[in-house]
Amino acid sequence: MNRRCFVKSALGLAGLLALGSAPSTASAAPVRKALPFRMGCAGYTFVKYDLETALQMMKRLDIRYMSLKDFHLPINADAEKIAEVLALFKKYGVSPYAVGPIYMNSEAEVKNAFAYAKRVGVKMIVAIPKYELLPLVDELVKEYDFKVAIHIHGPDTQLFPDATDVWKHIEKLDSRIGICYDIAHTVRTGVDLIEDYKKYSSRIYDMHIRDVTQANKSGHCIEAGRGIIDFRPFFAAITETNYTGVCSVEYEKDMSDILPGLAETVGYFNAILNYL
Repeated sequence: MNRRCFVKSALGLAGLLALGSAPSTASAAPVRKALPFRMGCAGYTFVKYDLETALQMMKRLDIRYMSLKDFHLPINADAEKIAEVLALFKKYGVSPYAVGPIYMNSEAEVKNAFAYAKRVGVKMIVAIPKYELLPLVDELVKEYDFKVAIHIHGPDTQLFPDATDVWKHIEKLDSRIGICYDIAHTVRTGVDLIEDYKKYSSRIYDMHIRDVTQANKSGHCIEAGRGIIDFRPFFAAITETNYTGVCSVEYEKDMSDILPGLAETVGYFNAILNYL
């Protein structure tokens, strides 16, 4: 299936998803084989929306996992507020599988993040700790038995710009400290996406997936299939290496009106996954 066919399939499926419809038997895509990973959404995608609106959109798109951001549930939230938010997730059939990304600029912020994740009831923190705080992170993953996935931010920052930098700082730390692999930021650093992924796959615990316009610092988010990332070999690679985490769509274009582009992106991914 060529790129144009993928786009055509994706757009059709995206429209059906947005309308809450399903294809007829005659036109249905092949039954998808079981995949080791799950599809989700990064909470940052919904930075302009309240949580219930975000969850309504996710239900319409049949996306069932979210990395929960602190603008939807503050880190200092009490038990009553957490229960209220978790009830909302349950109402829409979505599960928070991680919290974050959370910046960790002090020892107090590291400790608060772990306590927050425990109160929410998740077992993974997507984090951006300062380098000097990694010994404390190492200590707390052992105490809490959580995973910490360090988010990479590409050429925009000197703090964990890529998986190589994360690996350099965590290789000798507890194996529960790993990488949140943002594929768009990876491509923007100019490296080969598939080779880079395979090199670090043993410590990749979370992923943010989106398309990008250019393989440099000027690259920005665009609907999947309209940019430069070839997603079929990427999804094939993570399937072959038995990645068992979540691939969270992080959509950052038209953030005040994301549903059309997000639906197109999810539809495009579904079209590829149906034909792997």
